[in-house]
Amino acid sequence: MNFVIPDFYPAAAELFVVAMSFVVLMAGTFAKDSKGLAYYLTQLTLIGAGAITLFSMDGQVGFTFSNMYVDDLMGDFLKLMLYFAVAVVLLYSRGYMIDRRMETTEYYVLAIYATLGMMVMIAANHFLTLYLGLELLSLSLYAMVALQRDSARATEAAMKYFVLGALASGLLLYGISMLYGATGTLEISGVAQAVYHQAANKNVLMFGLVFVVAGLAFKLGVVPFHMWIPDVYHGAPTSVTLMIASAPKLAAFGMAMRLLVNGLFELADQWQSMLMFLGVLSIVLGNLAAIAQTNIKRMLGYSGISHMGFMLLGLMSGVVGGDRHFALNAYSSSMFYVVSYVLMTLGAFGVLILLSRAGFEAENIDDFKGLNKRNSWFAGVMAMVMFSMAGIPFFIGFFAKFSVLQAVVAARYYWVAVLAVVMSLIGAFYYLRVVKVMFFDEPADATPINAPADMRVLLSMNGVAVAVLGLVPQALMSLCAYSLLGSL
Repeated sequence: MNFVIPDFYPAAAELFVVAMSFVVLMAGTFAKDSKGLAYYLTQLTLIGAGAITLFSMDGQVGFTFSNMYVDDLMGDFLKLMLYFAVAVVLLYSRGYMIDRRMETTEYYVLAIYATLGMMVMIAANHFLTLYLGLELLSLSLYAMVALQRDSARATEAAMKYFVLGALASGLLLYGISMLYGATGTLEISGVAQAVYHQAANKNVLMFGLVFVVAGLAFKLGVVPFHMWIPDVYHGAPTSVTLMIASAPKLAAFGMAMRLLVNGLFELADQWQSMLMFLGVLSIVLGNLAAIAQTNIKRMLGYSGISHMGFMLLGLMSGVVGGDRHFALNAYSSSMFYVVSYVLMTLGAFGVLILLSRAGFEAENIDDFKGLNKRNSWFAGVMAMVMFSMAGIPFFIGFFAKFSVLQAVVAARYYWVAVLAVVMSLIGAFYYLRVVKVMFFDEPADATPINAPADMRVLLSMNGVAVAVLGLVPQALMSLCAYSLLGSL
């Protein structure tokens, strides 16, 4: 048996992250200021991985590890967004973690392994690789939710997340086993070839598709697999909620593209119908349930469900009556939406963490009362994020929704577009309620808000980006389309 040495170049960033995880562990064990060193090494890891990914981008599609791993423009772009999101999460979270004596080397190591899991999900070309990445991410997040060991609420949230996550993993594995049984291969591109040449058992293939979509829907947190979202968002420490709410959405989108578009594109008519059902239900339930929330973390959880429903509307508009020339526009609108959502989520939870201080958790909408009198700039940042999430012109959220609705109308799903617009109008209520509380209510505590310089600068840049990218969204839209063009 001849062993062929694989080409490690396409996976250089992942190998660098693995090596740095050992460095962070050793630093945490032997260094005096182990926590501070672990933080800076983790940020260095993300910067280094970003540099490797950026300088190795050549526009070509490369495979390695016996075609189990793929390196292409879509994967590289999503990874760059991923590094940025995780780096911002860690910077926003550090003061919060220190105040609660939760900053540990383990937190940063888990963040590195969660990032590695997301990178593997984005670059997988094989069901086993995909599942390994998914489980590495999931197990890291379960542990991060339960990191506050003396909190009964955090422990309960971690248990719910773990149990429901195990159920979703079972559904996904069952679906993968059926796809393997129908096609005889676990390689995603091999499955695409088998389906294209009609060499697969159609009935088994359909059953497998249903279970795979169900597993994917759980990771995205869409109806009816959304039950964990509000409870985990509420129960987890806010720094961990920010991690769960942002970067994994990029990995879930990458996973959806690999499975559905790269692997099962010939069955687009079937899985698009499923995504329509999931997307419409998510937009309706997410917006209606968010109205009743007084806890802003739960409100943002239900809001996230509706946003992921919008993202699915883009994915379900790619193929119309067998016509595939809509695909690039639809999928790029979906990618633009998920990148925009992550940017808005970082801003919203960043302000939430800013308001939280030692001994006090800013979790309720009432905690934002009179924020304009305490710090008018950060009230403005939160207002920009809320306007953007509501889809009010001219912020990035408006153009994200507009691009998806454009794809839906082009696919002639007029009733879906009308319903989505109506639900967005209803959803604007709970976003504008936060703005009203900040600017028109009297503060319960008039203490001015101070923050470290790095957080002030980054949070300000975050808010400005939401506004500026709303005024000039074309560059980011074109980048999404270009990255997909080299991968479809």
